[in-house]
Amino acid sequence: MERTGRKLKKKGTLYLVQMALLIAIILLMAFTPIGYIRMPGLEITLIVVPVAVGAVLMGPRGGAVLGGVFGITSFIQCFGMSAFGAALLSINPFLTFLVCVPTRILAGWLAGLVFWALQKGKRTRGISYYVANLTCPICNTLFFMTVLCLGFFQTDYIQGLAGGVNVFAFVVGFVGINGLIEAAACFVVGSVVSRVLVQVLRHSGMKAIDGEE
Repeated sequence: MERTGRKLKKKGTLYLVQMALLIAIILLMAFTPIGYIRMPGLEITLIVVPVAVGAVLMGPRGGAVLGGVFGITSFIQCFGMSAFGAALLSINPFLTFLVCVPTRILAGWLAGLVFWALQKGKRTRGISYYVANLTCPICNTLFFMTVLCLGFFQTDYIQGLAGGVNVFAFVVGFVGINGLIEAAACFVVGSVVSRVLVQVLRHSGMKAIDGEE
């Protein structure tokens, strides 16, 4: 019992350290130029990388928390730090919050869930890191654009950006290159980093994710 208690305490401490470190990285990236590549229209964000890494290391709950932190920093950007976000905020603050925060929570949660599910199959363990790290940016873009279009597509601001095209053409044109860069960065960097960290944890005798046998 005492040994089990020490093991659980060690695991809990590791979880908190991992969470604190990744939150610090997200905050650093969010409020310095390294987190966003500013372009006309939407910004390309690289913050999905630590969210995806955290989802692999700490499972769906960890991914959801880190996604929430990412979302909150994204919402804060709307208060004068992002021209696009500020425009949305001036139209409808509540809908802007929905665009920024719940979408990122869900993306982080699903990335962790996908990794956890694939780890359970012997044939899918090898690809689990890559699929999870691809899931996060794809879901981030998909959910973000879905809520954005549902809430704002008919507004004068978005219609001005759309230039009269339909919603599908607007989505493809607006985030096509941005989404590809985000997905590629997370797929390459996130997959390598998360796989190395998981292997290090396993060699040290620690379990990397919630629910791992």
